Amino acid sequence: MSTTTQGISSEEKHHDVQILNRALFFENRAVWVYRAAPTKLSSSDVGKAVLALASENQPDHEKHQDLLRSALTILGGTPVPMENSYDLSSYINRGYGNLDNDVNIAKLALDLEVGAAAGYVSDATQLKSPAMIDLEAGIACVEAIHAARIRAAFNELGIKLPVVPNPVLNATSRQDWVLKV
Repeated sequence: MSTTTQGISSEEKHHDVQILNRALFFENRAVWVYRAAPTKLSSSDVGKAVLALASENQPDHEKHQDLLRSALTILGGTPVPMENSYDLSSYINRGYGNLDNDVNIAKLALDLEVGAAAGYVSDATQLKSPAMIDLEAGIACVEAIHAARIRAAFNELGIKLPVVPNPVLNATSRQDWVLKV
């Protein structure tokens, strides 16, 4: 990540800090979910598949946390701390997953990944610093890969669906990417 913020005013840095801290909040929540979910998974083939996928995605989220914390510090901001737990009721109430069984955990992970990808795309368009735009756009790509991995895993488990259901992943196409419980 480029660390230069030359040409960016104090006001623009403050603006970018707010956006990056929102992204860090969501990365913190994702790490929390990826840490909490394995204790809820069964030892079935589905549970093992979800655990294997989580083990691949979680380190990326932890790296994203580090990158965002570093960026926030470079901008003179204070990174939002990780909480001990997060409220998932908005996802559960909309039917986009839960921590109650293997498939619902995979659906929750999918919705979180799709939301992250769409959020990073949207946020990148609002940032002022070219280095921060580059960072968020790069993270958005990885989040989209996570979503596609989860969709591919559903196919491997016999739940047939397109891995890439829409040629665009953003806030407008989000519904095409998630699965209802």
